[in-house]
Amino acid sequence: MFEFTITATDGSARCGRFVTPHGAVDTPAFMPVGTAGSVKGVTPDQLRGTGTRIILANTYHLCLRPTAEVVRDLGGLHRFMGWDGPILTDSGGYQVFSLAEINEVNDDGVAFRSHVDGAPVWLDPLIATRTQNDLGADVIMAFDQCPPLPADGRVIQQAVERTLRWAARCQEAHTRTDQALFGIVQGGLDVDLRRRCAEQLIRLGFDGYAVGGLSVGEAFEEMVAVLGPTAASLPADRPRYLMGVGLPRDILAAVRAGIDLFDCVLPTRNGRNAAAFTPGGPLKMRNERHRRDPEPIQADCDCTTCERFSRGYIRHLFNAGEMLGPTLTSIHNLRFFQRFMDRLRTLIRAGRLHAIVEEYPIAAAPTPD
Repeated sequence: MFEFTITATDGSARCGRFVTPHGAVDTPAFMPVGTAGSVKGVTPDQLRGTGTRIILANTYHLCLRPTAEVVRDLGGLHRFMGWDGPILTDSGGYQVFSLAEINEVNDDGVAFRSHVDGAPVWLDPLIATRTQNDLGADVIMAFDQCPPLPADGRVIQQAVERTLRWAARCQEAHTRTDQALFGIVQGGLDVDLRRRCAEQLIRLGFDGYAVGGLSVGEAFEEMVAVLGPTAASLPADRPRYLMGVGLPRDILAAVRAGIDLFDCVLPTRNGRNAAAFTPGGPLKMRNERHRRDPEPIQADCDCTTCERFSRGYIRHLFNAGEMLGPTLTSIHNLRFFQRFMDRLRTLIRAGRLHAIVEEYPIAAAPTPD
């Protein structure tokens, strides 16, 4: 039911094919984020048209509304969303970090105050896993504790210990053979701690492995220093997923380290805020200089937005408060990311991954100050 095959390598970078019950995904792959069961501003057909093959949804948000039971009773997450491709659900562990002001963590789980109405919400390994079983995604994540960075070493150590205990409980609670369960490596910026965490997760045995707890406050160089040895400590025959990282430069650095899967809200968040990705850097679509510009956002882009609409028109939509502006820019951004991933795969197969920064200067590492 699940199969992962490496098809090409270039150094530590690799191309693969990840087969799931709802279709195959060529890796490295980027997953747009549909937190509450919708990739904001685009329909499933528009999403498919960008080249997207796998998307992400979030357990914490869906268990608040409409609840996992409602999703289950309406036919599961694929039918609920109208998306027939693979879906991955986060366990809610990231919200331990992002909603730290409204939660309390202990060894058993996490007590939240709902960001919707303030009602108490309890998440633990059993609930997070059973909730994801009800949602029915192809790939589900073990419940983990994602600490902020920087953080005291004792805080990082405690988060790793909890993550490992919770991972074992998630395995015990997991009941569906048509869902792959991924373990999550924590450890902050401590490479030895991350290796030890990975070793213990591997002993438990998961269908894939994620690297969590990055892009939460550390510098680019710090992230890169952790990624290489962490990815190298994970099994070569299982998918490797870097959670919540989405800048092109970060994706490239992680691909070079041997990571296969990525997710981020940037394409649609930036799209809603009038920022369009291009190989040379972002364009601010509200700028006056676009008022009479007849050119598309990106001349060689094959997305619907660039094939039919001008920069001048898109600027007008934003300034007029029209919903179509965020939608068109999001479609372009999603296609930009999928074309970027496709180009990474092509260059890896050719043994020329180094050439990507010539075509996508936006992916170059930042120059030190």
